[in-house]
Amino acid sequence: MTFQDIIRLMIESFPKLLIQGIKVTIPLTVISFSFALIIAVIVAMIQYAKVPVLSKLCRVYIWFIRGTPLLVQLYMIFFGLPSMGIRIDGFTAAVFVFSLNEGAYCAETMRAALEAVPAGQVEAGWCVGMNYLQIMWHIVLPQAFRTAVPPLFNSLISMLKDTSLASNITVVEMFFSAQRITGRTYQFMPIYLEVALIYLMFSSILMLIQAYSEKRLNAYGGNRG
Repeated sequence: MTFQDIIRLMIESFPKLLIQGIKVTIPLTVISFSFALIIAVIVAMIQYAKVPVLSKLCRVYIWFIRGTPLLVQLYMIFFGLPSMGIRIDGFTAAVFVFSLNEGAYCAETMRAALEAVPAGQVEAGWCVGMNYLQIMWHIVLPQAFRTAVPPLFNSLISMLKDTSLASNITVVEMFFSAQRITGRTYQFMPIYLEVALIYLMFSSILMLIQAYSEKRLNAYGGNRG
């Protein structure tokens, strides 16, 4: 291919990759991270409350997820479950695995944030007649989330990039589409460069949202003080 042909290919492929990123990569990230947050809060609260048996099960879950590769987890679910008679499509398998994987990491973030809330505030909640759930909802969790926002956003950005691994289980996301184009044209560098730039664009948007959120939270904390 001549230089002009490569430029023409990049111009033609960029919108296709961008649309696939918006249609599949972004939804996969948002859905998975939403479930991951739910898992993280539940697991963190169980550990924070030191619930018998459940706390140990949560530790085992975190230990296993953090100690095994994400790609292996994807293969276990997508290729392993059919051997047990359970069949799910690639997108569902990806959401399930990304949610469990990111949930384990975010659970540790949330646990640390919960433990950073001064014990005196919990005791004050008991003194005014609140029950445990009210204390968690009105006192502990709001402060914990303020502390956890920066690392949680970092996890979200990391997950966005990790969704490229879903191409290994037939999810037709942005990277999978790039592989199709390179398989047809054999122009690897320009196409993968475009994919990298789109991921960079998505990540930069999230970084801007992170900076804005942290600014608002800091202002809110300062006003309360």
